[in-house]
Amino acid sequence: MLGIVVFAGLVMATIPAMAADSANSSLLTFIFGDSLTEVGNNNFLQLSLAKSNYPWYGIDYNGGQATGRFTNGRTIGDIISAKLGIPSPPPYLSLSKVEDAIYRGANYASGGAGILNDTGLYFIQRLSFDDQINAFNKTKQAIKTKLGAVAAEKLCKEAIFFIGIGSNDYVNNFLQPFLADGQQYTHEEFVEILVSTLEHQLSRLYLLGARRMMFHGLAPLGCIPSQRVKSRRGVCLKQVNRWVQQFNSKVNKLLISMNRRLPTTQLTFVDTYEQVMDLIKNPGAYGFTVSNTSCCNVDTSIGGLCLPNSKLCKNRKEFVFWDAFHPSDAANAVLADRIFTTFFPHPHSPASPSPSPSPSPSPSPASPSPSPSASFSS
Repeated sequence: MLGIVVFAGLVMATIPAMAADSANSSLLTFIFGDSLTEVGNNNFLQLSLAKSNYPWYGIDYNGGQATGRFTNGRTIGDIISAKLGIPSPPPYLSLSKVEDAIYRGANYASGGAGILNDTGLYFIQRLSFDDQINAFNKTKQAIKTKLGAVAAEKLCKEAIFFIGIGSNDYVNNFLQPFLADGQQYTHEEFVEILVSTLEHQLSRLYLLGARRMMFHGLAPLGCIPSQRVKSRRGVCLKQVNRWVQQFNSKVNKLLISMNRRLPTTQLTFVDTYEQVMDLIKNPGAYGFTVSNTSCCNVDTSIGGLCLPNSKLCKNRKEFVFWDAFHPSDAANAVLADRIFTTFFPHPHSPASPSPSPSPSPSPSPASPSPSPSASFSS
């Protein structure tokens, strides 16, 4: 989210296989999401206020330059792509519809994006999930033109669709007191709107040929620095975390239902909530020293991003968070490793993602700086 969702980005669910594909470069991936998985789409949106194309973003990335990633280095998606032995898909808006790269995978993620089209409205320009699906439709048409209808359908059905979105619908929508949704709806009403909208969006991807989809659930948003500052004692906001868990539970049930209704579909829910919470609660166990504030000394009253005039911590590898919303490169590496070893246990065996299991019973040089008012959670 560009207000910015914390660990919602490229995610994977129970995937006991999929490694046969991953053992070679034939694995094709399409990534949808927000600032947690963006790799530069918003750089191509002239009016967007949800950008990170300036120092100190990218300081630990190859070349030390900002690329549009909302962290000091790599995203979780970058790291997992490397582990799979494939290039990290380029930003969709950087690709020409006539070049061959268009049918080798693309990243549609956009900082500030949400499930709802009005989420992140104050960023002026961003690609909502609906916009990203529209973009994929254009990609498919381009592939169809180049390879033919049969080949295009086969390519889509064999591709892996990674989806990590929803954080901004909270951080840059429902939790903002000056926006209508938080005033107009109870959380029970709001989460139903989110899930019903998501169902239509996933169904649309299915109709466009997507068959293997992994949806990454939300992390404990109540524990990210931008939310902690709302507490007098700087602690996690329990109510926000309860709402996040409610969202995750409903999405998991939705995917189970869709797997039953849609033939040949493999929808997988990736729940990393507890893993992220453990990283935040027990940073020392993972080699970190600080998890309650960010490495970059940000001003959460004017957005919470790491501006060019911000001061950085001395050791970036000791901080779980890079800015008020996003994890550091070091934290992304820990989480990517955990996801990879958990969901890709047999890297050389044939694989395809397992559908979501039945739920357990619930317990009874800088480019122009962004607008100072921008709150990011991608």
